Amino acid sequence: MKLNQDSGKQKGISNRWLIWLVAIVFLILPFLINDYWVDVLFYFGNYALLGLSLNIVLGEVGLFDLGHMGFVAIGAYTTAILNTMFGIPIIILLPISALAAGAFAWLVCSPIIHLRGDYLCIVTIGMGEIIRLTLNNNPFGITGGPNGVFGIDFPSLGNLFVIDDSVKFYYYIWVIVGLTIIGLVNLQRSRIGRAWNYIREDEIAAESTGIDVRYYKLLAFILGAGLAGISGNIFASKLMIVSPESFSFMESCLLFCIVLIGGMGSIPGVIIGSAAISLFPEVFRPFAQSRMLIFGVAMIVMMVFRPGGIWPRKRGSSELQLLHMKVGKEVE
Repeated sequence: MKLNQDSGKQKGISNRWLIWLVAIVFLILPFLINDYWVDVLFYFGNYALLGLSLNIVLGEVGLFDLGHMGFVAIGAYTTAILNTMFGIPIIILLPISALAAGAFAWLVCSPIIHLRGDYLCIVTIGMGEIIRLTLNNNPFGITGGPNGVFGIDFPSLGNLFVIDDSVKFYYYIWVIVGLTIIGLVNLQRSRIGRAWNYIREDEIAAESTGIDVRYYKLLAFILGAGLAGISGNIFASKLMIVSPESFSFMESCLLFCIVLIGGMGSIPGVIIGSAAISLFPEVFRPFAQSRMLIFGVAMIVMMVFRPGGIWPRKRGSSELQLLHMKVGKEVE
């Protein structure tokens, strides 16, 4: 027992040192590379935030969501419309975008939350496409149709600080990603995280133990959509324009690839998957036109040889206990 405790402490210390090392590298990296690669790392961070948002739904609860970019569109267009029409600062719109996307998720997912597997997957595809087509049709003359919304401001804190260049946007997105990771790690260890894992492993068994399956499923969709709305806010302020083409079905597929390649439910895996999606096409730019073929082959290889992903999630004691109960074994 003492040996296990000592090894656990040593592992915890090594993990903390690794986290600090990664943080220091990300802190000094913009001063070692040019603005082009700083922008690439910004989009890496944005994909990481999107991957973390989908990981709540797909990785934690096991719900297939192939319309996740629809929630990003809600956050981006909420930011664009309120900023250009009413002049509301982007920073203030950050939580408002999250609330708008979360509220929309509650509205559209409440009637379909009982669906499972392929049925839920097909419905979410339709949901994402309906959002994109609605924005494209310019309802009430506020979305700009195919041209989108122009003239979005940069994030700012009055006249004191304006995020208006690549380096500032780089730190902006990665600070938000860091805070999101801290929140999600604590969420995984909480009662909510354990309930999600039980539902993912065996929904019927979880419901029989008194877990409100509908509530926790809907909560996952709302939290995932809220994070996606924040990503939409940042995306809109970075490009200063939003249009329906940015939120296509193929983008939702890329987010799905991030979670599956990295490891379902694994936060480090999602970061690695985001790097694979955003950085590899830039490193291997001569093959960028074939990236969907490469991703498809990578998905097949991963499912055959490493179905848990590049960095599978390590199960906690409560998750292992549930799995042992399922196969009729006793926890020693």
